[in-house]
Amino acid sequence: MFTKEDVAQIEQRGSNVTTVEDQVERFKKGFPWMKIVAPATPQRGIKVLDDAAVDAAVRYYEGASINGKCKFVPASGAASRMFKDLFSGLDALKAGKEVAEDAPAVKFVNQIQSFAFYTPEVFGDKVYPCNDYRKSVLSKTLTDEGLGYGAKPKGVLKFHKYTDGEIRTAFAEHLVEAQNYMRNEDGTANLVVTISPEHQQLFEEAYAEVKAAYEARYGVKYNIVFTFQDKATDTIAVDVENKPFRTETDSLLFRPAGHGALIYNLNKLEEEVVSIKNIDNVANERLLPETATWKKVLLGKALELRDRIYSYLNRLDAEVTEELCAEIEAFLAGELCVEMPEQEDLTAKAAALRAKLNRPIRVAGMVKNQGEPGGGPFIIAEPDGSTSLQVLESVQINMSDEKSRDALASATHFNPVDIVCCLHDYKGQSFDLLQYVDEDAGFISSKSYQGRELKALELPGLWNGAMSKWNTLFVEVPLETFNPVKVVLDLLRPAHQN
Repeated sequence: MFTKEDVAQIEQRGSNVTTVEDQVERFKKGFPWMKIVAPATPQRGIKVLDDAAVDAAVRYYEGASINGKCKFVPASGAASRMFKDLFSGLDALKAGKEVAEDAPAVKFVNQIQSFAFYTPEVFGDKVYPCNDYRKSVLSKTLTDEGLGYGAKPKGVLKFHKYTDGEIRTAFAEHLVEAQNYMRNEDGTANLVVTISPEHQQLFEEAYAEVKAAYEARYGVKYNIVFTFQDKATDTIAVDVENKPFRTETDSLLFRPAGHGALIYNLNKLEEEVVSIKNIDNVANERLLPETATWKKVLLGKALELRDRIYSYLNRLDAEVTEELCAEIEAFLAGELCVEMPEQEDLTAKAAALRAKLNRPIRVAGMVKNQGEPGGGPFIIAEPDGSTSLQVLESVQINMSDEKSRDALASATHFNPVDIVCCLHDYKGQSFDLLQYVDEDAGFISSKSYQGRELKALELPGLWNGAMSKWNTLFVEVPLETFNPVKVVLDLLRPAHQN
């Protein structure tokens, strides 16, 4: 399948021929559909907490013993999708076409003065309803003629302008959040930010601009690590006949394999507790009290779960009894929606329970479904006869199966990627997270390269299949804590304005 030159190219990327051959085979056989038992809802699968439970979870977090913690922020990739509609508008105007008044590009130009990145020096001090002005504003936003935002990463874009004139990037807002709810006892706050190597300088500059001011203002010391998605995790592309896709120079084409590749980055962390939140999910600081409270709730619930699981594992080490096994089975079913299959005897039962308990932990916030694109919470059937809680994307759901369609239609909540993880086992050792990935939970998508159709392989997503074999708890969090900026007009929403 591969030439001598191909093998050299593969090995140069840090991969090997066997891995790439397995990827090509995966295109041929595809991925199995997830077997959905039911959507996770407040009736079963999603915890809805009252005020007393919220306060208790916050207190638990604030009093818990933790062997290191950090905030993990996926921030690689340019903001091109955020500006897709603006690029379309600019292309149309350059071609001499009219753009509708209700088009996103026109709405953007009409409200240019409401964005944090607006300055009269760049955009002028008046808004004109003519195509030349619109073309100028769009060009100055997107290209190197002005801000060059079309090719910059989301993290360094100016998101918020405060009444005192302070302007913050998305990255800066994560720094402000981290000092609030992820501060260590010694006054430090650790952040791990996954970026593309070509964007490192931009992030370093954005950090240097605010570091001293924030450390003085909030009485914090930041420890920042910028980390990259490993090229070795890129996957091969194939053509429509499932043959390796070749570029115009006859070399193989590899593509980034989606956020599932970040499990390798997460696996390198030494900290016990990690809080995950996407780069674009931030809000004006006036909303931080609500955001921080609920983040502490997720942290508290994760640590409660950790301590209970540790207790069960220590008790199993001491003595295996029918009563203890029955108690653990009831806990798994009641708290984590894990129904265990029958076992032949007590020894087998204890071994199966131990295997289910001794896994990494994630507690994921869930918001009520507002029609946002992305994954949602479900209870699924596992190959070993058990059940589990999972975050599924629509591409993992068999829409030709009536039961799966009904489950999707009756789902009530959405995954905003607000996750807390516990990554150490009950003996204090780091889990090897790569052992808990469901390799069958990836998916294949259709893409193109220079106008030619191709198929791309997405690794099991970070909060989908990459965390499939973890112990999972879903907790309802308020919509106010979820403020993503997927398109530039989202910055006009109240959470991003004064």
